[in-house]
Amino acid sequence: MKHDQLIDFRSDTLTKPSTQMRQVMANAEVGDDVYGEDPTVNRLEQKVAALLGKEAAILCSSGTQSNLLGILSQCQRGEEYIVGAPYHTYKYEAGGAAVLGGVVPHTVPLSDDGGVDAQALRAAIKADDPHFPISRLISLENTHLGRVVPQQRMLDARKVADEFGLCLHLDGARLANAAVASGESMATLAAPFDTVSLCCSKGLGAPVGSLLAGSHEVIHKARRWRKMLGGGMRQAGVLAAAIDYALDQQMQRLDEDHAHAQRLALGIIGLPGMRVAESATNMLYLHFDRTEDAAKVSALAKAQGILVPAQADMRLVTHIDIDNMMIERAVNVLNSILADVLAKPEVPVTN
Repeated sequence: MKHDQLIDFRSDTLTKPSTQMRQVMANAEVGDDVYGEDPTVNRLEQKVAALLGKEAAILCSSGTQSNLLGILSQCQRGEEYIVGAPYHTYKYEAGGAAVLGGVVPHTVPLSDDGGVDAQALRAAIKADDPHFPISRLISLENTHLGRVVPQQRMLDARKVADEFGLCLHLDGARLANAAVASGESMATLAAPFDTVSLCCSKGLGAPVGSLLAGSHEVIHKARRWRKMLGGGMRQAGVLAAAIDYALDQQMQRLDEDHAHAQRLALGIIGLPGMRVAESATNMLYLHFDRTEDAAKVSALAKAQGILVPAQADMRLVTHIDIDNMMIERAVNVLNSILADVLAKPEVPVTN
């Protein structure tokens, strides 16, 4: 590997389609998907529905859109969804459910394992009182911060949802990572949920696209919402072909990304002013006591061709475009930079 080759740890959304994937895209059979006539899209939706153990699925432009469709297709205006406070559907999707659907978010804290405790869900569910929005949906996430959320959390949430007549949605942006890391199928992990969003432009390595899976009834509603949101993509088979290739050829190799993240975690030396937190999947966090130290590390690493975010909670994400040699180089470079930035200043000796 050339030392001037860029090593980008900022996100697994940064992957580039391989030559083989581009060829599959070029050869894709296409039609008008808004008319339901794109055969490659139709096959992919059926395939993903089966992989997730659901009746139907719909191709969306992004994970933000598939999550939004999941919420809007199961909630009416003036109703609410209950969601973990740091979860993506609440914190990082521009308030779409509230802005576009009039659906109120109610946030609850997370447990240490990244899941939501059943008691926290019960406490958040509203009484039938005109002062309150109507509780309608619980929205969870797997993985969270690279951690596989224990399946028992999801099963407990299902019991709560059934007890109060609520729906249950999963933001499964990295559900494929969770499945590979846990050894469970995506269908098993998705089983407690009414709807599941599976993003394919992250670790799976497709350039664009996410799918929402659920019952025929919910996906029928989602198609109307997708059209209203401008998500009808016409000859989308070129994108569906890339996703299909990723599911067939690039899912099982996710364990390589997980191993690379663990190698980073083992190789980076913990120093005063920083701690290292690994996960079971493709993420590693360096937690700095001072944001300015993180910014210095980011700038110095960039000068040596390694991109990491300039944040106190610095997330490093491994993916298909990072190989073993890149990991070894990153360990060496980052250790050197960290030692310089976090070195304790000498205390002057006084007589």
